[in-house]
Amino acid sequence: MQDNWTLGFYYVGIYMVLIFGGQYLMQNRPKFELRGILVLWNTLLATFSLMGACRTVPEFIHTLTHHGLYHSVCVPSFIEQDKVSGFWTWMFVLSKLPELGDTIFIVLRKQPLIFLHWYHHITVLLYSWFSYTEYTASARWFIVMNYCVHSVMYSYYALRAMR
Repeated sequence: MQDNWTLGFYYVGIYMVLIFGGQYLMQNRPKFELRGILVLWNTLLATFSLMGACRTVPEFIHTLTHHGLYHSVCVPSFIEQDKVSGFWTWMFVLSKLPELGDTIFIVLRKQPLIFLHWYHHITVLLYSWFSYTEYTASARWFIVMNYCVHSVMYSYYALRAMR
């Protein structure tokens, strides 16, 4: 990953071709009914995010309470010194690829695809992949917040798809 972070640009290119090409191909086709698959998809992502939160939040709280805010933002100890957080940081970075699948569901269901959605997925993937190679200390905050928010968000989406 550290030597190949630029592969993210290729994945972003493929992603853009798929979503905008998919929108073009779906113009004259009926939308797909994907509720069952969406329940499974969102449940898996919610479970993954909850596991990530459970594994990174303790280190985050420990760092804040024992070393302070400065250390939590400026010292990347969570990547190499804490093997659990290091592993879940790597998993976080890798998870940005399958999360692109969210957009495929939007396209296949012919829902509005707003700029913020696809721009967010692109920038988070590129930033995550690059910052992982640089051991960006502030990534600790982004990773913990993202895991926590995604565990709630994907749980909500799974429940919503069940109705």
